[in-house]
Amino acid sequence: MSPRVGVVLGSGLGAFAEHVEGGVRIPYGEIPAMPSSTAIGHKGELVLGRVSGVEVAVLSGRFHLYEGYSAQQVVSGIRLLYELGVRTVLLTCAAGGLNLEYAEGALVLLSDHINLQGANPLVGPNDERLGPRFPDMTEAYSADLRKLAKRTADDLAITLHEGVYAAVLGPSYETPAEIRFLKHIGADLVGMSTVAETIAANHLGMRVLAIACVTNLAAGLGSGKLVHDDVLAIANRVSGTFLKLVSALVPQLAQS
Repeated sequence: MSPRVGVVLGSGLGAFAEHVEGGVRIPYGEIPAMPSSTAIGHKGELVLGRVSGVEVAVLSGRFHLYEGYSAQQVVSGIRLLYELGVRTVLLTCAAGGLNLEYAEGALVLLSDHINLQGANPLVGPNDERLGPRFPDMTEAYSADLRKLAKRTADDLAITLHEGVYAAVLGPSYETPAEIRFLKHIGADLVGMSTVAETIAANHLGMRVLAIACVTNLAAGLGSGKLVHDDVLAIANRVSGTFLKLVSALVPQLAQS
């Protein structure tokens, strides 16, 4: 099998892996040098199969800095996808919404990011066989793929927003003061993943498309406390729309 497209599934979005046709499932524990995915809502397996007739490699569960992994370990999945032949990757994640135009359950294309995690997976000696010492990040999220995603969403009558993602370390949720700061510096979304993977993928010359599911209003913007079970519940609620969009996107990503 030679997968054309890679998909990384975030919190609560793992149901997509169940719809991979002819899926071969390999637990991360059986893959050399792969960490274990310990976060709730992350199954922790590589799924190889087809979506809409296209060969794909799906990472059902990712790794986070807050689990105690290094930035290099966090991007193990991206580098595995590259070794499998994937050159276009779709990253997905759950995120808190800072932009009040986003309702809970909204899907948002990432147009850019702000890395506030204090870590970068490229720190240390550079392997020139993988990519340059100083990779350009001007267009970390492919503009062409974002246009394609918007057209696909329009055809399906799915609302797809676009915004800037701020990545923080976690695992504690942000304070209201931190949310005010993030809004002030231009963030529309906040989360604890995705950015390290995007950096590693760009270093490898891969094209990146990223879609976030807004699972809650960020601290101080809504009522009540933030609870991870609620994050998973919202992600599960929109899983049908998410599945419909990604299933339509995959063949176009393979052809573009």
